[in-house]
Amino acid sequence: MKRSCFFPCLLIFLFFLSSVSHAGDETGLTEGQTIYVPAYSHIYIGSTEKEFSLTITLSIRNIDLDNPIEITIVDYYETQGKLLKKYLNKPITLKPLESLRYVIPEKDKSGGSGANFIVEWKSDKPVNLPIVECIMIGAKSTQGISFVSRGREIHH
Repeated sequence: MKRSCFFPCLLIFLFFLSSVSHAGDETGLTEGQTIYVPAYSHIYIGSTEKEFSLTITLSIRNIDLDNPIEITIVDYYETQGKLLKKYLNKPITLKPLESLRYVIPEKDKSGGSGANFIVEWKSDKPVNLPIVECIMIGAKSTQGISFVSRGREIHH
């Protein structure tokens, strides 16, 4: 293999391998979960660790084709674990294939680089696990960045 092609091919292979290794985490039926979702109100760039502010969008998607789920908790925490905001006063029902989102604007840096959400949901019967993720995006001058962090179950 030519040297100029080696690193791009290696990156593609590693991306494919990481996608395959996580596929099992997203399957199965259950009646509820507590999910930890990493979020970043900013990241650090350069050798001086300059802050790059980001907008955070928490996305909760009911991917079950037939059954609703009930979202019971959506809480936002900062880097040191202090609760910043409780988003729900009462549970919200997501119909099949319905989505819900919460946005933390770029100017809100209160979460820090270790911000996170705790999302709790339940259902009357076993359903497909929802997709719960944070999408971070930011732009300065001609530089832009975006990435996604997927939630992880911490309690079943």
